[in-house]
Amino acid sequence: MVLVKVNRVSSYTDPETGKPGKQVELVEVRRRQQPRQPFGEEAQMIQGIMSQLQGFGIMMPQGRDMVMPKVTMIISENEYDLLQVRFEVNDMYELTMKGGSITFTKATEPYA
Repeated sequence: MVLVKVNRVSSYTDPETGKPGKQVELVEVRRRQQPRQPFGEEAQMIQGIMSQLQGFGIMMPQGRDMVMPKVTMIISENEYDLLQVRFEVNDMYELTMKGGSITFTKATEPYA
């Protein structure tokens, strides 16, 4: 089982047939390990610098999750209907690969 997030859903036109389709881009979401917080004089100095930068309006990214490209599907409208999954950007799914099939199950746990 792999946790994936819908990164992009866009329209696609088959260049040979001219028929419409969808391009669905899924990315794997991995939890980052929290780095150990330094302590002591150095930590206080770093926190002071970070506070000053934030005071100037410079925001540092939090980066709690690491995102890796996982699956890009280019499918016809008919295939999209047969899949019976309505992908919306930022939706989370558990992707399971077993016995030659791929299954998408809407993630039930809060992964925010």
